[in-house]
Amino acid sequence: MANITKKVSWSSRADESGAAGEGTPLLNGSEQPRHSRQESQRGRPKEIPHNEKLLSLKYESLDYDNIENQLFLEEERKMSYMGFRCLEISRWVVCGLIGFLTGLIACFIDIVVEQLAGIKYQVVKENIEKFTEVGGLSISLLLWAVLNSAIVMLGAIIVAFFEPIAAGSGIPQIKCYLNGIKIPRVVRLKTLVVKVGGVICSVVGGLAVGKEGPMIHSGAVVAAGVSQGRSTSLKRDFKIFEYFRRDTEKRDFVSAGAAAGVSAAFGAPVGGVLFSLEEGASFWNQMLTWRIFFASMISTFTLNFFLSIYHNKPGELSNPGLINFGRFQGDSVAYNLYEIPLFIAMGAIGGLLGALFNVLNYWLTIFRIRYVHRPCLQVMEAMLVAAVTATVSFTMIYFSNDCQPLGPEHTEEYPLQLFCADGEYNSMATAFFNTPERSVRSLFHNQPGTYNPLTLGLFTLTYFFLACWTYGLAVSAGVFIPSLLIGAAWGRLCGILLATITPDGSIWADPGKYALIGAAAQLGGIVRMTLSLTVIMVEATGNVTYGLPIMLVLMTAKIVGDYFVEGLYDIHIKLQSVPFLHWEAPATSHWLTAREVMSSPVTCLNRIEKVGTIVDTLSNTSTNHNGFPVVVKVSGSDEPPKLCGLILRSQLIVLLKHKVFVELARSRLTQRKLQLKDFRDAYPRFPPIQSIHVSQDERECMMDLTEFMNATPYTVPQETSLPRVFKLFRALGLRHLVVVDDENRVVGLVTRKDLARYHLGKHGLEELQLAQT
Repeated sequence: MANITKKVSWSSRADESGAAGEGTPLLNGSEQPRHSRQESQRGRPKEIPHNEKLLSLKYESLDYDNIENQLFLEEERKMSYMGFRCLEISRWVVCGLIGFLTGLIACFIDIVVEQLAGIKYQVVKENIEKFTEVGGLSISLLLWAVLNSAIVMLGAIIVAFFEPIAAGSGIPQIKCYLNGIKIPRVVRLKTLVVKVGGVICSVVGGLAVGKEGPMIHSGAVVAAGVSQGRSTSLKRDFKIFEYFRRDTEKRDFVSAGAAAGVSAAFGAPVGGVLFSLEEGASFWNQMLTWRIFFASMISTFTLNFFLSIYHNKPGELSNPGLINFGRFQGDSVAYNLYEIPLFIAMGAIGGLLGALFNVLNYWLTIFRIRYVHRPCLQVMEAMLVAAVTATVSFTMIYFSNDCQPLGPEHTEEYPLQLFCADGEYNSMATAFFNTPERSVRSLFHNQPGTYNPLTLGLFTLTYFFLACWTYGLAVSAGVFIPSLLIGAAWGRLCGILLATITPDGSIWADPGKYALIGAAAQLGGIVRMTLSLTVIMVEATGNVTYGLPIMLVLMTAKIVGDYFVEGLYDIHIKLQSVPFLHWEAPATSHWLTAREVMSSPVTCLNRIEKVGTIVDTLSNTSTNHNGFPVVVKVSGSDEPPKLCGLILRSQLIVLLKHKVFVELARSRLTQRKLQLKDFRDAYPRFPPIQSIHVSQDERECMMDLTEFMNATPYTVPQETSLPRVFKLFRALGLRHLVVVDDENRVVGLVTRKDLARYHLGKHGLEELQLAQT
C-alpha cells in the first residue's frame, strides 16, 4: 500500500494540481513516506505506481434527490397548473433539440470522414499503381505511413494537450455519469469539440477504430448543454430552461443524449433507449422512457434526412445510422434448428477471444498509466500505432496473392490491382484499404468465394492485436467497429470451413450469415452488453429473423467472458478507481450493518450557526465534506442535539456569497429574500470557499439555516443491513444517507464511497482502501 502516490485521471495523465512528491493521507491517518527532495524537484516520477485496490476520493456524487427545503415548497405552491404543463412541454422540446443536434453532429462526422478518407485513399492508390509498374513500392508505403501519422498526430495533440477526458470512446465516463458520479469536465463544450475533431482524425488516420462509441459521449454533452439553456464555457446565458439547472433534470437529459447517440450511430432508436436503461439510469419512469425514445427517433431521422440530401436523393430515408450493415435478404437469411448449437459455440469463441482482448488491454493500460503519462509521449505513441498500422496493412496486402475477378457489380470502393492479373483485384486490400465500416459491410455481403480462408485468418490475427493496442490511446475512438470487424472476419472463416467440411454445407452455410454471428459474438465478448446489444444488432441488420441466434450468442459470450475477466468498460472504470455502484449489493454482505459501513464522526452544524464556524468547516481541507447534518439542541436540557435537516456545501457557499446573516436581515428590512433561482444560477460550478471574502465582523454574525436545509433527509437506523442501505441509496440516487440512533441523534453518514468499497472478490467479500487522489 505504501507505494501508491498518485492515481491517474481518465486520460492516464496525472492531475497537475498536486505536486508529484506529495504524501497521500490515507483514511487511517497515516502519511505515506515522502519522496526525497530530488524526486519532487524533477516533477513527475518516471513511473506512476498503480494499484486498483483503491477507491479515489476525488469523485463526487450527483444529487438525484430533490432538496425539499422551504424555498422549494414555496416555489411549487406558487406554480399554476399551466406552469406545470409548460414545464412538461419544455422537457419534450429539449429532448427534440437533443435528438436534432446529435443527428447533425453524426452527419457532420460522417461526411467529413468520408471526404477526407476518400482523398487519402485515392492519393495512396494512385501512388501504388504508379510504383507497381516501375518498382519502388517502398515510397508508397512511406507515403501511406506518413499520411496516417500526420493525421493521427493532429488528433492526438488536441486530445492530450487540450482535453484529455475526450480520449477513448467516452462510454465508461457516461456510464459513470448515469450511475450518479460527477466525473470532472465530462460534459463540457470543449470536450465535445475535441471529441468530434479527434474522432475524425483517428478514423481518417486509418487507426483500427470506429466513430460509433464517441457518438454516445457527444450526445450526452449536447444534452447536458442544451438542457441548461446556457454555456458556462462561452459565458453565455440564454435565460431559458432555468428550471432544469439541477442534477436531477440534467441526469435525465444526459440519458436521453446517450440514447440519441446510440441511435444516430447504429440507426437503432429502441437499442438506444435500452442502452440508457441497461447502462445507466437508476431511477426510471414511463414518461422518461417515452421522452428518451422521442429523442432517439428524432436523432436517427435527422441523420437520415441530411445524409439523403448529401447523397443527392432528398427524401429517400435509407441511411438510418452511421453504420449500415446493409439488408440481409433472401435465402441467406434463413437458419436451421441444427445451426443453433453452432451459433452457441461461436458465442463461446467470442467470449474467449473477448476475454483475451480485455486482459491484454488491461495490462497495456496499466503500462500506459505507469510510463506513458506525459502528453508528448502519448502523442508519440499514437503516431507510432498509426505508422505500424499502415505498415502492417501494406505488408499484408503486398504478400497476399488472393486475387479475385472484378465483377460488373463490384462493390469495392478502391480496388487495388497490385500484382494481380488485369481485371482482378487483391481481396486482402478490400479488408485493409478501406474505412472499417465498409470492410464490415463487405464481409457481410460479398458473394461466397470472394475471400480466401488464409486471407481471413491472417486479417483476424493482425487486426485483433492492432485494435487491442489502439484502444486506450490518447485519441477519441470507439471499440464497437473494430470488434465487429474482427468477429465478422473469423465468423466468415467459420462459414467457409463449414461449407467445405460438410457435404451439402455450401447450401446452408452462407458465409455472410456466419460473419454476422461472429461479429455479434466478438462484440459481446469484449463489451458484455446483452439486452441493448441484441436490439441494436437486430435493428442495424433490419431483420428480426436473427433475433434469437444473436441473443443466444451474446448471452453465451457474456457468460464465458465473465468467467475470466470483466467487460472492457468495467475494467477501465475500475482502473480509474471510480466509486461505481452496481445494481445489487455484494451477495454475502447481509451481516454488515450501517454502523460498520458509515463514515464517522460527522461534522454537524447547528440550526442557527455562527458564520465563522461555517467558514472554518468549509475551509477545512482535511475533511472536504459535501453534506452536513443540521442538529438542534433541546433548550433547557443537557441532552445531545438531535437531527433536524441536512444542508449541502454548495448551498452554504451561495448563502455566504449573498451574506444571508440574521443580523443583516434585521438591520436592512429591504434585503431581497433569497430564491431558488440564486442557487440555480450558481449551478453547476459553485465558487470555491477560498474565493468568498468574509470580514472579521461578519464572522461573528449568525446564520439561520432553517429555510434552506432539507428538513426531511433520508435516515436509517444504525442496525440496518448493508443490502438495505444499498438498495435505498441506489434506487433513490442519493448522495448522503444519515445514520441515526434510536433517539434520532446523528451517529454517521453513508456516502457512495462507503458502499462502493465492498465487492465480492475471489476470496469472498473484499474491502477496497480509500485514497485522497
